[in-house]
This record gives sequence, structure tokens and C-alpha cells, in this order.
Amino acid sequence: MSRIFGAVTQNGYVVRDIQTAMQHWAENLHVGPWFYVHDIPIMNFRYRGVPSDARMSVGIAYAGDLQIELIEPTNDAPSMYRDFLAAGHEGLQHICYGTSNFQADYDKALELGYVVGQEGCVGGEQGRFAYFDTQTHPGTVLELSDHGGPKKAIFDFMRKTAATWDGSRPIRHMN
Repeated sequence: MSRIFGAVTQNGYVVRDIQTAMQHWAENLHVGPWFYVHDIPIMNFRYRGVPSDARMSVGIAYAGDLQIELIEPTNDAPSMYRDFLAAGHEGLQHICYGTSNFQADYDKALELGYVVGQEGCVGGEQGRFAYFDTQTHPGTVLELSDHGGPKKAIFDFMRKTAATWDGSRPIRHMN
């Protein structure tokens, strides 16, 4: 629990092979089903304040109320994901705080001296996210994600599906 942002809602892992990672989580850790999007469309993506055409594939599943996100960069455009892999890392890259008050929490992070490493939005303005450059040890990047809009309904559906998952169809492709 963060005394500033509340409960961690997601652990985000950057991987080199998302298909293998989703299979591992489903078969060995019994976490799933995975909701997979190849080359998720990111709007207004900025890396260190500069527009970037970073592309990535994403898999999302739930372990109880904790969302597990797997991210595989799919091009060489600048991103914190690429930086993480280039440093020889693979695995936990960030923790995320979901918020229904994105702008207020974003402003609070800036007031506290956090520096935005990358940001953008998925599915419109209410799908904003920001990664703050807090990594002094691998896996400690902080993300804020707007859960006040349509993303919340999608994530609620994923969590409910995971609660009754019987192991079938471990990877589910989404558009």
C-alpha cells in the first residue's frame, strides 16, 4: 500500500516473448485467462517528452484482484520497455496504481518531484497512463493508470472472468 497512491493494482512484466510468457503463467502458475492484444494502439505516446512510435503487444490476466500485465515491445522505437530489455533485464518492470482521479494523482506525482519517463493513452483520453522514472532498482518504475473511464469496465470483466476460469482457452485474442 502506498501512502500516496493507495493499493498496487498491477504488476507489469516486460518480456522478450509474450506467447511463451503467457503459456508459462497459465500452465505453471495457473494464472489466466490471458487477454491478448497484438500491437495495441497507443495514442499520444511520448518517451521522455518526445513523441515515439513505440509499439507493443500486451497480455493481461488477474491473480485475485492483482492485474498481471505482460508487455513485449514489437519495434525499436524508444520506450522504457526497450530500455529495460537493453539493460539486460526481463521480468517485473513496474508497479501500477489504478486511479479514478488520474489528473489529480498525476499532478501530485509531479509535485513530489517524479519525472515522467513515458506516457500516452489507450482507447481515448480516459485511458491515460504515465510511467514515472523511479527505477533505482530493476522493477521499480511507478505507473499511474486512469481507471475512471472505459478501461475500468474492461478490467472488471477480465477480473470476473479470471475468478471462474477453469483452465480452458488460456489465451484469448482481443481486437
